[in-house]
Amino acid sequence: MRLNGRIFEAVAARLEHRDRCDLYHSALIVRVPEGAFIIEQGPVWQNLGPDRGVVAEGAVGARAAGRFKLFRYEIRCWGDGILPDSDEAVGSPQRLADDTETARRVLRFVRTVPAPVWGRDELRTGEMWNSNSVISWLIVRSGMDVDAVRLPAHGRAPGWHAGVVLARRG
Repeated sequence: MRLNGRIFEAVAARLEHRDRCDLYHSALIVRVPEGAFIIEQGPVWQNLGPDRGVVAEGAVGARAAGRFKLFRYEIRCWGDGILPDSDEAVGSPQRLADDTETARRVLRFVRTVPAPVWGRDELRTGEMWNSNSVISWLIVRSGMDVDAVRLPAHGRAPGWHAGVVLARRG
């Protein structure tokens, strides 16, 4: 995955006549009195156990490829779950809200996140859909300020714009 990301970013940077950036994968930790929930998008084949809170699945690359487990992703809302790649996190987490009502809205909306083909722009947002799209969609739909989210220096989150555009469409 890391190698694919580096190749993707090298090609994108060259086509856009800019320097390469670090790429980021977004996730949320939502805390409510009942516990903490990890919200993220990841591969189906990751095998994190049966109780990982899957709320949606989608195809990777092409709808037809989604017949195969290798080409499927899942969106998880995992109570007391884990972030499989949290040891690779850059920078510190950002607190986006402090109130329980916002947290509960995020948990309600996660069950309605769209699941189009990963890596494609099926929804005509101008950018591919991926894990960053899921998180930015949830931030906008739940009423938080998506513009307050800051990436670490020299980084970008491809797909972020797709989630924002789609969420604002209603």
